Amino acid sequence: MTVLQAIVLGIVQGLAEFLPISSSAHLILVPWVLGWPGSGLAFDLALHVGTLIAVTIYFWRDLLNLAVEGLTRGTRTPAGRLAWGIVLGTVPGAIFGVLMEDMVEAVFRQSILSIAILLAVVGLILYLADRLGAKRRSLEEIRVSDVIWIGLAQALAVIPGVSRSGATITAGLGLGLNRETAARVSFLLGWPIILGGAILVIPDADPSMFTPAFFAGVAAAAVSGYAVIAVLLQYLQKGSYLVFAWYRAIVAALAVLLLLVRGA
Repeated sequence: MTVLQAIVLGIVQGLAEFLPISSSAHLILVPWVLGWPGSGLAFDLALHVGTLIAVTIYFWRDLLNLAVEGLTRGTRTPAGRLAWGIVLGTVPGAIFGVLMEDMVEAVFRQSILSIAILLAVVGLILYLADRLGAKRRSLEEIRVSDVIWIGLAQALAVIPGVSRSGATITAGLGLGLNRETAARVSFLLGWPIILGGAILVIPDADPSMFTPAFFAGVAAAAVSGYAVIAVLLQYLQKGSYLVFAWYRAIVAALAVLLLLVRGA
């Protein structure tokens, strides 16, 4: 992989990891459209490290506060409830990811059509949750059970086209959380999963992986990821998720059209 390809895919990862548009789908679709080779293990590690850096830097105060509140006050405070919810809510995603990784690789990652269908379907569900959800509850009203339910939705993120942030934000909206709170919980709940993904890849890493392209990918994912988190949380104070539902539908339609053209 060239440095330019690494930067492009790093930016794609940083944008799509935190926007509800599916980073795994985009990291399959972009190389497919451009005729690039698969990214491989080294770049998978670079992407995990990059997005982990982004979410850690942006939320370091929140993460530290969650750890302190969870350990010292348990579920007596909103931060403590969120902390324990994240601990318990991470378990379904971790188990599902480990058990279903091979099946997902065989069934979904090789099918552009299935990715396109899931992009469109989950986009529609996101739109309905945003349109019909109460959107009244703030972070102060979070319950441990809310985060566990959102964690169950996060388990579906291993399937390309679903989107980790898309599934968790949709679940949050369905539980009545307001838009900004749903996104914030999604990002914080994703921190252990992103960290775990990096840790799982590290044992297979080889020193030869750490090329200029690797570090370019890390930097691009980190910078774009941080920017997206900041902009999205600001946008959601007044904006809706409709734009992302439309984006998913358009990308799905273009993918199917290109699939038909190439198959003709």
